[in-house]
Amino acid sequence: MSKYMMNKLMRAIEMSDDDVAAYVANTAGFVDDWLAGGAGPARVTDDRDLSADEYAAFVARDYGELYRLGAHPYLLWHFIEAVYIHEVPW
Repeated sequence: MSKYMMNKLMRAIEMSDDDVAAYVANTAGFVDDWLAGGAGPARVTDDRDLSADEYAAFVARDYGELYRLGAHPYLLWHFIEAVYIHEVPW
């Protein structure tokens, strides 16, 4: 649907350690909550929407698919790095 929304979601996640941990703990729930926090009285142009393919890629943590769908490479790299640290037991 929108490369902008994909990039916005990746940026929102990777900017906060708490959000990264929440995304890793409950990926689908985090994405659903983020999508539900869209337009409101103070943010009438912030209509959060992802296509079915984009949503599935975020839920599956399919980084290759996110890239194929048009995620910005720089933002994707930082998003992967932030999430990967929480996925791999050190």
